Amino acid sequence: MRCELITIKVNGEERTLAVAPNRTLLNLLREDLNLTGTKQGCDDGDCGACTVLVDGRPVLACIKLAAQCDGCEVTTIEGLAREGRLDRVQEAFWHEGGMQCGFCTPGMIMSSYALLQRNPHPTEAEIRQAISNNLCRCTGYTKIVAAVKRAATFAEFTQR
Repeated sequence: MRCELITIKVNGEERTLAVAPNRTLLNLLREDLNLTGTKQGCDDGDCGACTVLVDGRPVLACIKLAAQCDGCEVTTIEGLAREGRLDRVQEAFWHEGGMQCGFCTPGMIMSSYALLQRNPHPTEAEIRQAISNNLCRCTGYTKIVAAVKRAATFAEFTQR
């Protein structure tokens, strides 16, 4: 299969990679770049475990072709922490117990982070809408919603 060169910025680092036309962004991240925080769940775009940000918007990496990300900026769960410190959303999930098994957590955090970037003070309904593409089989979503509310209360939530 013929590969094409793409250039993407992943977690602030520009990368040029050869990718097959059918290579998903999820496989590129997990297998080629060893960024395993993004989870492989359903491979159908139904569970949200693979949610990453592409140019600041939540995207399901299992159904996004890597070649479609040429020239884009991709942020994974690993890209949120800075200088050894958790991002405010990650910290809020930890404080509120917004995870149990942890499998859905990276996708939930990425969807929540994107919401707070565009709407720093969302209502509960807006939070639930933002995470509606992310399935959790453990928590019942109550603690996840509480975590997003907590993150929203942090002063000066700024875009990175």
